[in-house]
Amino acid sequence: MKTLTYTLSLIVLGTVLQYFLPWWSLPFAAFVLALGFRLSPGQALGAGFLGAALLWGGYAAYINVLNEGILAARMGGLFGGLGPGMMVLLTATLGGLFGALGAWTGSLAKQAFFSSDKFAGRARGL
Repeated sequence: MKTLTYTLSLIVLGTVLQYFLPWWSLPFAAFVLALGFRLSPGQALGAGFLGAALLWGGYAAYINVLNEGILAARMGGLFGGLGPGMMVLLTATLGGLFGALGAWTGSLAKQAFFSSDKFAGRARGL
């Protein structure tokens, strides 16, 4: 349930932030949310990938439908003749990677700096 809540929160926060800020606001949102949720690094990685891929892929598909695939086809030509559908998939994959790395980093930072277990304390040199 935490993973689903994290994924939906990432989609909502990422949508709001990316309306005003550049592309890097998505990994930043994934990082900040991962600090607040109690997810393992693996769960954070998967949820960050899923949320960001759904956000960027959904928005790319929406734009693709609005302009009837013209922009994606032209961009695909620059990438060796990829079709519009593959460009949407590539966009979703890149967004997923950015979100996954942001969430994973946030989860590891929470373990390293805010965890009370002995392993995290030894990692900080305490």
